[in-house]
Amino acid sequence: MPMARARRLQRADYWPGFVDAMATLLLVFVFLLTVFFVAQFFLSQEISGRDEVLNRLNAQIAELTELLALERTNSRDLTETVASLQASLDSASSERDRLQSLLSSNSGAAGEADAKISSLQSDLVSEKQVSQRALAQVELLNQQLAALRRQIAALEDALEASETRDRQSQTKIADLGKRLNVALAQRVQELSRYRSDFFGRLREILAGRSDIEVVGDRFVLPASVLFPTGTDDITPSFRPQLDELAGAIKELEAEIPQEINWVIRVDGHTDKRPISGTGRFQSNWDLSAARAIAVVRYLIEQGVSPQHLVAAGFGEYQPLVEGDTEEAYAKNRRIELKLTER
Repeated sequence: MPMARARRLQRADYWPGFVDAMATLLLVFVFLLTVFFVAQFFLSQEISGRDEVLNRLNAQIAELTELLALERTNSRDLTETVASLQASLDSASSERDRLQSLLSSNSGAAGEADAKISSLQSDLVSEKQVSQRALAQVELLNQQLAALRRQIAALEDALEASETRDRQSQTKIADLGKRLNVALAQRVQELSRYRSDFFGRLREILAGRSDIEVVGDRFVLPASVLFPTGTDDITPSFRPQLDELAGAIKELEAEIPQEINWVIRVDGHTDKRPISGTGRFQSNWDLSAARAIAVVRYLIEQGVSPQHLVAAGFGEYQPLVEGDTEEAYAKNRRIELKLTER
């Protein structure tokens, strides 16, 4: 019997270390996955913002291009009008010269020639005025074209700046992810070390009790050693060990740096047999939660900070073993202690 008990203790000593390593690996994986989703979220926000800016800039460029084409068409029309007016002016000048020649050769037609010359001179003045207005319009169009070119250049500069900011944002996100990974790895290592120390202290406090065991990353206390059947009143015989547990937690509070967010989670569990519902507790949910809260309250009374304690009730829905035997029921009625991140 002593040799068998020694073998069981030896296996129990190896098992928490293995579980600690697996828990640490799981925490690292969860954190990396969280960082990946955060990075993807910020990257999608940056890309969607850039796409919106690009779409708005492309729409403005298309609109300006249409205005530029329209102005060019108007410019060509005005140029053609100016050319037509210049041709008419040349024709009028030729007619005037011809009439003056007739006037010098035929004095009898002087009156008619003077009248025609006056009419042509009036038409010439009017056409010159029209020509000046056309030239003014052409100049105005040229100014508008220059302004449009400046706006297009400014839009291109803004687009290039937006692309540069996008590249810088992607670089910053990648750098942030690396720094978060490093920080998480450090925090996980620190918390794992403190968890190992805490479990070692609990083993010392609860040494000699074969009914208390380690399952994964949790200490499992049978409900029968803590509470009478169907109640949440802590058994007086177990209170000294809870006092030592409170002392270990207070030592842990002094050792763990303040920037690490950690808690001792106290989980209450029951077996699957239903409660009558006629007494104080209406269901196994009520009983499991009340027992977890009772342990937390007792630890707070012994000086443990409330911000480092969490109470949770799981009812009968997280059994350690399946079955309808008294042994299975006894194993499933339990209180679990777990040091974890908040």
